[in-house]
Amino acid sequence: MAGKGKVGIVGSGFIGRGWAMLFASVGYEVKLYDVESTKIDDALADIQLQLKKLEDTGYLRGKLTADQQFSLIQKCETLKECVEESVHVQECVFESVDLKKKVFKDMDAFASENVVLCSSTSCFPASSFSEDLVHRAQVIVGHPVNPPYYVPLVEIVPAPWTDPEVVVRTRSLMTEIGQKPVVLRKEVPGFALNRVQYALIDECWRMFRDGIMSLEDIDTSMHEGLGLRYAFLGPLETCHLNAEGMLDYCKRYGEGINKVSETFGPNPRTEGELAERVHEEICKISPLEKLAERRQWRDARLTALAQMKRILEEQEKEAETVL
Repeated sequence: MAGKGKVGIVGSGFIGRGWAMLFASVGYEVKLYDVESTKIDDALADIQLQLKKLEDTGYLRGKLTADQQFSLIQKCETLKECVEESVHVQECVFESVDLKKKVFKDMDAFASENVVLCSSTSCFPASSFSEDLVHRAQVIVGHPVNPPYYVPLVEIVPAPWTDPEVVVRTRSLMTEIGQKPVVLRKEVPGFALNRVQYALIDECWRMFRDGIMSLEDIDTSMHEGLGLRYAFLGPLETCHLNAEGMLDYCKRYGEGINKVSETFGPNPRTEGELAERVHEEICKISPLEKLAERRQWRDARLTALAQMKRILEEQEKEAETVL
């Protein structure tokens, strides 16, 4: 079947597969490229299985069938074939700024004046790998949350020289494929999501290092505590609702927050003996040989949660219409 436009995906790992499924879900023709051709074959086989499973469980996104969506995702033998005539190219290669410089330089040679060159990087600003490109005004970051098919947030981060229209187009495209885009007004290391996540991870490592809690109890504190409220509300609105507004919250709890925060100390290094201990403990909960099984478990629950949130949002819209 004919697609509604061509989208290129560079890199066929977990992130690339997720993006391919998302773009195909609304009818885009997806060209999947990887420097190792056999990896694309593995990716396509996995994508087909995922789409079928999602269809069987009723969680497939979009209005097309699994077979129709899969038919839109095709293997590319060359980067040129992937980039040329695409309206959007999503780069999903290994997280190395030197590699991204090379990939974007190579894509630059095949890019038209209209294509958006978007990176899935989780921490490198677009300015770190696009400065010398002919089409640098068309380069932007579109950082997804792993796995992108099951978690809708996308951070859109322009470089100082990115054309404002590219920001608008990227946000519109992400919304079209069912994602929830947010735009950073300026580049900052780690963007927004990872800066918040790293602060959380740092404190988890401190508590484990200092013997305050077991690793299992630390994780339980999140998925049975903060994680439940944060599935629907951000931390700032949570503060707002937990008092008579934000100013009242600051008045009640601000001094305590400041005093506790001052005790955190330097960030722990995620390496060496401490990393070995964390690894040993987490493998008791999630053994390495069962990671694939555990990922399927995670994705199924994320899918169900996303479906529930969509249903609740639709009910709220219907209620507002009635009023």
